[in-house]
Amino acid sequence: MPSVLPDGEPMPEDGALPAHALQSAGERPLGFYLHVPYCATRCGYCDFNTYTASELRGAGGVLASRDNYAGQVVEEIRLARKVLGDAPRPVRTVFVGGGTPTLLDAGDLVTMLAAIRDEFGLAEDAEVTTEANPESVDPAYLATLREGGFNRISFGMQSARQHVLKVLDRTHTPGRPEACVGEARAAGFEHVNLDLIYGTPGETDEDWRASLDAAIGAGPDHVSAYALIVEEGTQLARRIRRGEIPMTDDDVHADRYLIAEDVLSAAGFHWYEVSNWATSDAGRCLHNELYWRGADWWGAGPGAHSHVGGVRWWNVKHPGAYAAALRAGRSPGAGREVLSDEDRRVERVLLELRLREGVELALLKPAGLAAAERALSDGLLAAEPYAEGRAVLTLRGRLLADAVVRDLVD
Repeated sequence: MPSVLPDGEPMPEDGALPAHALQSAGERPLGFYLHVPYCATRCGYCDFNTYTASELRGAGGVLASRDNYAGQVVEEIRLARKVLGDAPRPVRTVFVGGGTPTLLDAGDLVTMLAAIRDEFGLAEDAEVTTEANPESVDPAYLATLREGGFNRISFGMQSARQHVLKVLDRTHTPGRPEACVGEARAAGFEHVNLDLIYGTPGETDEDWRASLDAAIGAGPDHVSAYALIVEEGTQLARRIRRGEIPMTDDDVHADRYLIAEDVLSAAGFHWYEVSNWATSDAGRCLHNELYWRGADWWGAGPGAHSHVGGVRWWNVKHPGAYAAALRAGRSPGAGREVLSDEDRRVERVLLELRLREGVELALLKPAGLAAAERALSDGLLAAEPYAEGRAVLTLRGRLLADAVVRDLVD
């Protein structure tokens, strides 16, 4: 969850949505994102809405305690049921993210999931994921999650090299994420992801290949690989500004992405979104696809964002303010925006172009279609899908995805 909230109109105290947002709601997939804002330490590159214990001392600290957090999220899930109405709407995906969700007791995560099951029901083939720090789980913890209904887990690996982890201020031991994959499999998890980051200052091509090899060797069915983004206000940005470590340039990021595509493809992983690879369609992250395809999701927790029927809203950031709103019987929403048809068209182009299936050319305006023709001529879009009415990025197009999509949305 990003740490900066956008501007918007006020959120109704009861969280009510405009009537049009709920029209035909039962025909759209519904997901839940549950944000756990706690971390043991703050990673130097992280700009998410997270808090360490020392940052929660003082005003609002009692209300923001990890000990009662699950109960607060359950209250928001009950609010969601009131806002979305009584019509049957089984939840298709649940994703618990952070922060470090696994700093909570495993039973707390199961309790939050049980509230969704009780209020909405889960689809028969629901995908239920939690993120996990490799050092915060063990076989017993994982077994409790699996018995409680979780069937997918995502471990933050980032790198297999100690010196790279040190620059990122990651605290786990190299080798521990790989061991976690085996423990998750033994606990019965059907789908396991490893998150990697490339382009860290001081990382070499050899380091990156070693991280990819270690991740693949662990046996996950999904790998996410993201270029390091240096966010203003982070410790990493301050270190780079002081000249302590160098900034990684875009050419290095491009080279590392090509290495990832080469190594992962050779190991049987196939890209389905610019930064995500899976060994099969069943291994794709369905929850993220809800985001990319503009479906409905409810984000519970401090700073969490939601979207239902063209209305997007976001919660107050601080855990203390979040808890206080729920205790007072109010929605924790800080603001919202009602998306216009043009807003939704632009977002579809922005997000769907990143997918392996691409975006329908029919969504493009004349200027966007002209840009698509140029991108096709430049080898940034694939010819066969284009002939069938879809814009699909080539490998070279993926390297320039941000620039391509900027042209297509015109």
